Amino acid sequence: MEAVLVSACLRGVPCRYDGRHKASPEFDEAVAGRAVVSFCPEVAGGLATPRRPAELVGGDGHDVLDGTARVVEDTGRDVTAEFVAGAHRALAAARHGGCAEALLMPRSPSCGRGAVYDGSFAGGLVSGDGVTSALLERHGITVRSAPGV
Repeated sequence: MEAVLVSACLRGVPCRYDGRHKASPEFDEAVAGRAVVSFCPEVAGGLATPRRPAELVGGDGHDVLDGTARVVEDTGRDVTAEFVAGAHRALAAARHGGCAEALLMPRSPSCGRGAVYDGSFAGGLVSGDGVTSALLERHGITVRSAPGV
């Protein structure tokens, strides 16, 4: 059975920054018949639930991994180290579970694919990937945004 790594919040785990989840029937249909490895890189990186909102500043997740951008909370607190640690733990979970693909939470500073929040905390989006998405892609795992979210 083909395995897929998924953002834990999409499977009903209340681990988002606001303490909620984002489960949806459309997402459940997208993973039906597959082995699912649920994972929250932000919690795995040591952040609490609930927690302050965080966004990428100075680039996207690829830039964070390259050391030229940061992840900061709306208070200005730098949480880059936690996001990078969580991304590495997500990669380890994907490898352990035999996942060649990941379906992740859209727009997230960890899991976003193709578009992420712009760092203004005003809801604007820019092209780019979250930290976990970037790391997974660098290691050959296909990353897609989850449908229905």
